[in-house]
Amino acid sequence: MKILAIGRNYTEHIAELNNERPDEPVIFTKPDNALLIKNKPFYYPDYTKDIHHEVEIVIKICEAGKCIDKRFAHKYYNEVGLGIDFTARDLQAKAKSKGLPWALAKGFDHSAPVSDFVPKTNYEDLQNLNFSLKVNGEERQKGNTSHMLYPIDEIVSYISQFITLKKGDIIFTGTPKGVGPIQIGDRLEGFIEDKKFMDFEVK
Repeated sequence: MKILAIGRNYTEHIAELNNERPDEPVIFTKPDNALLIKNKPFYYPDYTKDIHHEVEIVIKICEAGKCIDKRFAHKYYNEVGLGIDFTARDLQAKAKSKGLPWALAKGFDHSAPVSDFVPKTNYEDLQNLNFSLKVNGEERQKGNTSHMLYPIDEIVSYISQFITLKKGDIIFTGTPKGVGPIQIGDRLEGFIEDKKFMDFEVK
């Protein structure tokens, strides 16, 4: 199982971090040990002091595929869920300042909390989904998948040109504006439309 993720896929999030708008999807990976499931608590590690939340729609691959045509990409995923791409912003900034990869800032243990998945057929249009994140009852992030620079089918097709997708792989599809720090004691709740998909604590 692979965890693949898209960076800089929402314009307002690009602006809030003063990043350059990409000409093609920005892909990064997280190791499988980054996965955190079943609303288990996230334990804040001692090697960073600035972890940010980035809530995202996540899809699950149901069929192996390579060089998938965008027209057929929808056949290769059948479930959708919610995830949080935890990012150690201080580690990321240090790496970026030296022109180095920032794998540790994104791929540390349990940096990818993911909800249970539901059939994508539960929703009329995956490219018109509202999703949000509350921290201690306060809404911090809210987005709609219609605002993606690169829609889900295009993401699946693009990744498959370089990396063979396999059954069980999951893809984080990008985060909207509103990213910010988490602290020990915080409670995070994530929603797709009005349904709660995530509810866990930072310890």
